[in-house]
Amino acid sequence: MSTDPRTPTLVAAQPLAAGPSLGLGPATAAAPAGAARTTAAIVDSTGHGGHSAALTFDDGPNPVDTPRLLEVLREHRVRAVFCLWGDHVQEYPELVRAIVADGHLLGNHSMHHDDMGAWAPERIRADLERTSALLRRVAPGAPIRYFRAPYGSWGATAAVAAQLGMQPLGWRLAIADWEPPGTDELVRRVEAGITPGAVVLLHDGGGDRSQTVEAVDRIIPRLRARGWRFDTPARRG
Repeated sequence: MSTDPRTPTLVAAQPLAAGPSLGLGPATAAAPAGAARTTAAIVDSTGHGGHSAALTFDDGPNPVDTPRLLEVLREHRVRAVFCLWGDHVQEYPELVRAIVADGHLLGNHSMHHDDMGAWAPERIRADLERTSALLRRVAPGAPIRYFRAPYGSWGATAAVAAQLGMQPLGWRLAIADWEPPGTDELVRRVEAGITPGAVVLLHDGGGDRSQTVEAVDRIIPRLRARGWRFDTPARRG
């Protein structure tokens, strides 16, 4: 799992904005100037106000649940961020390409999902560069816009990620789906905790994520019926 188990089950979140629909194909590579827009500030909100929120998924890809999640997001035309674990990228490169082909955004989630909170900047940089190089080999041309620290243990990682052109990505709402409490409970936690502009932390890897996939399938239409939009996280802190 990517969050610290000490993180409260519900962390205030923000609304989902209607971001680019899926099925648009892979995003084009970011212009060189894009790196200058990144900051070491940890982003936890969407790029727009109002009833918008961003769905983000950690620890994949997962050969069982990621393909089904992609189907759900495609059906509902929602664009998300996938923060990918390097070891899993190496094992399932075709799933990374499927994520990119559906127009989702990529995040670097480290190579081995280590707690890097106490690491020296040089060691962090080596890990992040290795993970990004792997993603570029697997999905050439796909920009890596975000970095999320495993377990939310940031240390010097935010500053290093920004230097490498990746915006540090946090969250406003975490629903503890790494310990599946049942689909109904996951849906309840999202509806109870969602707040305008929230980045929502979910998981498509690190274990059986079928309940998360089912919850996402139910949450999207329910929130839309209440006027929420799905967006992507801000690109600058």
